[in-house]
Amino acid sequence: MKVLGIDPGSRTTGWGIVEKGPGGALKHVANGAISVNETLALPERLFFISKGLEDVIREHCPEAVAVETVFTHKNVRSAIMLGHARGVALLVAASGNIPVFEYAPMTIKLSVTGFGGAEKDQVKKMVAMLLKTQAPEKNDASDALAAAICHIHHIRGGTSIPAHIAANAPAAKQ
Repeated sequence: MKVLGIDPGSRTTGWGIVEKGPGGALKHVANGAISVNETLALPERLFFISKGLEDVIREHCPEAVAVETVFTHKNVRSAIMLGHARGVALLVAASGNIPVFEYAPMTIKLSVTGFGGAEKDQVKKMVAMLLKTQAPEKNDASDALAAAICHIHHIRGGTSIPAHIAANAPAAKQ
């Protein structure tokens, strides 16, 4: 199974492809970051992100998409901007008829590092260890790979359910 992890952002959207191989082994396939010109208006930035994600999906043909949920920002404007980028990621996945699974940042960190409050550098190091590869240069890409790894870990435990079903379920304890 090939999973596309997405770390959405209105300036930089990270992506990472992880494959679950025989015996559940994790394999790094590819990763990157879609960085947009901050001088562009929001609609143009979102369009650029959508085209970049479409290219990734067309090239790698993932079977599932794992997206980080919005976490509470102190800055409401930042949360709204993040929500726009998440919406683009969800739309692109839905357009490709790929099931989407959403995970809270704390769940992703816990799944990858064993600690829900892990710092970005800890996540980056564990992603590199788990995938037996060099850590991505950009945190956005390592966070996206972490989302993909998180999804694969949840599949192993049989707890993964599509986002549209999970949204209507009671919140899980963290």
